[in-house]
Amino acid sequence: MSRKFIAIPLLALALALAGCGEQATQSVEAGIGPNPNLVAPNTTLFPTMKVYEATGWPTGAKPRAEQGLSVNEFAGGLAHPLWILALANGDVLVAETDAPPQPDDADKGGFISRIKGFIQGKVFAKAGSHIGSPNRITLLRDTNNDGVADQRSVLIGGLNSPFGMAVVGGKLYIANADALLAVPFTPGQVRITDQPTMITPLPGGRNYHWTKSLVASPDGKRLYVGVGSNSNVGENGMDEEVGRAAIWEIDPVTGAHRVFASGIRNPVGIAFNPWSGALWTSVNERDELGSDLVPDYMTSVKPGGFYGWPYSYYGSHIDTRPKPARSDMVAKAIKPDYALGAHTASLGLTFSTGANLGPRFANGVFVGQHGSWNRNPPSGYRVIFVPFNGAQPSGMPIEILTGFLVDKKALGRPVGVQIAKDGSLLVADDVGNTIWRVTTTVSKVAVR
Repeated sequence: MSRKFIAIPLLALALALAGCGEQATQSVEAGIGPNPNLVAPNTTLFPTMKVYEATGWPTGAKPRAEQGLSVNEFAGGLAHPLWILALANGDVLVAETDAPPQPDDADKGGFISRIKGFIQGKVFAKAGSHIGSPNRITLLRDTNNDGVADQRSVLIGGLNSPFGMAVVGGKLYIANADALLAVPFTPGQVRITDQPTMITPLPGGRNYHWTKSLVASPDGKRLYVGVGSNSNVGENGMDEEVGRAAIWEIDPVTGAHRVFASGIRNPVGIAFNPWSGALWTSVNERDELGSDLVPDYMTSVKPGGFYGWPYSYYGSHIDTRPKPARSDMVAKAIKPDYALGAHTASLGLTFSTGANLGPRFANGVFVGQHGSWNRNPPSGYRVIFVPFNGAQPSGMPIEILTGFLVDKKALGRPVGVQIAKDGSLLVADDVGNTIWRVTTTVSKVAVR
């Protein structure tokens, strides 16, 4: 009997088993804070997969805002908007993007690995991902200041799964899946006609994690790029992880670069803490250890620091799967500052500087939690605010936007978050194909 016919019943069995039996034994909140409760690992042959179908929003529907806040559609009808950059002149740049095509030899594993990969591909498609990338950056403009973008244009197209963006020194820097680019740009432009130049290549290929986030240092002299791992826990060999699971520091003039910090499985949101000056990141942690492990986290990033991946998690908690074991690396692993809940897919991160949402949300960080696939029941599917006391997180999160998951349907999934020029919070929703705008319902709140 051919492998094809053998695979069909095995695949059906795998789909039936994935997500059945294994489930969370504690609340999401137990995995949040500086000292999350870390239960024993719970591994299964096929990983838990609990994903609800991505449907988009019914006409007139929108997320629920926290008391004292309201939400409106800033721009709809976009094509898989993942990341946003709010400019000082009020314009908003949106990366309409998705995963790049996989190379022909992307799966080097055995039969079980290929079955897992096939299932995950189906799951991600159901969740609204891996549907083909528009490969463009779109500019949105609100010309009459009514909180709704009434002008839009394709600022630049023909990119390769663009994600991170930064404007420094008369240039727009774009982090494609495989390269950091630069192109002349002046805020106010609605169309870029120049051809981008490459500053430096970025790790591509298999692109298990393909997004490349980007932020400029406050003085504009350095750029920082988040580069995710090429596997869950190094199962494709550590030779494929060179330069990955790391944040790069890049000289935008020469392209010279170094690994600024490593052992960070998938650093997505990156931003500078306005109260300490330190670089912070939101990180997607590893999968397939059960619904309660491992919590995603956000943390300050120490130059030269190592944060555990793949050998340990949340400091020195050993992951026995990577071979060979590396006790020397575990000993170096830095414990993150603040856990964000298991499998929440905490992607977007922006500090509240400039926010005009009231004193309750004046000091802290907003996080877009895209939503889980490896937890039963699901987690994430919300935007939260983590209050800070000084330069560090203090207390439990406050839900800013919820209602993305209704009746086992994903109406939307929040990703990038940014503070707009007017102090509102902008949220990219890649399933709803919308940029949401969150404002205060309290009048006369001064912009900080």
